[in-house]
Amino acid sequence: MQANDNAAGAAGTSGGRGAAPVGQVTWQRSGVTRADRERKNGHSGRVLWFTGLPGSGKSTLAFALERELHDRGIACLVLDGDNVRHGLCRDLGFSEGDRRENLRRVGEVSKLFVEAGTVVLAALVSPNGEDRGMVRAMFEEGDFAEVYVRCSLEECERRDPKGLYKKARSGLIPSFTGIGAPYDVPERPELTIDTQLAPAGESVAALIDYLERRGDLLGSLAEAGQV
Repeated sequence: MQANDNAAGAAGTSGGRGAAPVGQVTWQRSGVTRADRERKNGHSGRVLWFTGLPGSGKSTLAFALERELHDRGIACLVLDGDNVRHGLCRDLGFSEGDRRENLRRVGEVSKLFVEAGTVVLAALVSPNGEDRGMVRAMFEEGDFAEVYVRCSLEECERRDPKGLYKKARSGLIPSFTGIGAPYDVPERPELTIDTQLAPAGESVAALIDYLERRGDLLGSLAEAGQV
């Protein structure tokens, strides 16, 4: 991962991209607390981190769940792995270091939304187990849940919605996860969704059931007695 040496030198950072300027930043506290925001929203802030092979259905599930939660009066947002690379992470490639930085940035943005009382649905391949652990460690106990979207490599390759597996097999993408680069299967995810066995509707229902059991769906509509 290439460090921004010019920016680091100008700001007096301790070194590398992402390092805070030494002695120049102070945490500013808001008079509006997370509890205030959650009371206004009518529910708690949380992050569901969808991980799985490319083509396993992470984005499909995240956006379908977003629609369901929105209809229930839950403040929610999808942070999709492809979408963030159009803006927030557009300067990053797919080296091991850049992938780690990609997850760190999305994790930090997720923290901000959780602080605002929003349910975040982050959908990223995030193939490295250690990197996923890094993101988990950013959050308080109970704020982060890992959702393993399980699907066999053969089925993901058969689907190949973006044609990336075909490119990987032809050598055009040498470090593609599942072909030229490994994927660390989660050891203890909070929830496993098998998209090869269950259709999207059943998978979303399983996610809703999980959130209901956690008590995360006390949205504004429920608070008003409308559901």
